[in-house]
Amino acid sequence: MTSPSHYSSAPVSKFLLICFPNYQSWQHWLALPFSFLFLLAMGANTTLLITIRLEASLHEPMCYLLSLLSLLDVVLCLTVIPKVLAIFWFDLRSISFSACFLQMFIMSSFLPMESCTFMGMAYDRYVAICHPLRYPSITSGQFVAKASAFIIARNALLLSPVPLLSARLCYCGKNVIENCICANLSVSRLSCDSITMNRIYQLVAGWTLLGSDFILIFILRAVFKLKTEGAAVKALSTCGSHFILILVFSTILLVVVLTNVARKKVPMDILILLNILHHLIPPALNPIVDGFQTKELKQGFQKLLQRGF
Repeated sequence: MTSPSHYSSAPVSKFLLICFPNYQSWQHWLALPFSFLFLLAMGANTTLLITIRLEASLHEPMCYLLSLLSLLDVVLCLTVIPKVLAIFWFDLRSISFSACFLQMFIMSSFLPMESCTFMGMAYDRYVAICHPLRYPSITSGQFVAKASAFIIARNALLLSPVPLLSARLCYCGKNVIENCICANLSVSRLSCDSITMNRIYQLVAGWTLLGSDFILIFILRAVFKLKTEGAAVKALSTCGSHFILILVFSTILLVVVLTNVARKKVPMDILILLNILHHLIPPALNPIVDGFQTKELKQGFQKLLQRGF
């Protein structure tokens, strides 16, 4: 399929999303695993939220943070994946100017919120492992409120400029986005203006967020300093799922950032695939790896099944 040029001197009112420009015949095949991952992510996160909401014994800081993570996953999935599947299944490529930048704003805001929520969960596990006697007083409801305020403030200050910088550009030429989603750089490249500031800001913001996730290193160091026999093994089994999720999330983010920087050396279709997977794999894994691997959550889920929800 040959992509249309769509050049015009008039301001752009809508964009066309062209997924996998070189392999568009594969789209229907890719739609099957993507649909499965989307249904898995939505079902698992919804189940986790219902379990925590209805089971009083799960009303504690760690479960509140898990609920926040699940809510972020649900919002991100609903913002991005239905449009991707509509392109794959029904060839609905058109997206309005306002809807495109709304999608970009939500992605720019909520993805880093996930990263920050992982930090809060990691700190919760750090206190539980290294300061168990002080855990109830440190990780209280006030801690969750402060952590939530910090998550919102950090992302409002750091990442709000990303969609704003792109929206203020002049779009008067090509309106074909070589991506399945309205990613910042994919859209801003269509502008008639210089996008140097957009590139620099997104690169700096991405590396800042990625660096903040490496609080994981300090937790691992604290875990292996425990002197009690078998304490390190027990601690790792307690927070191992957190380590897995942070590593998966950070690895995908790192690959996306690096491939954006080295775009001329990496096939565009690979970059598009990574962008989609970044919105599918973490939401599908988070409730399974982190949520239902927790003893309390499994017990709460079993109680709800016995009561028939």
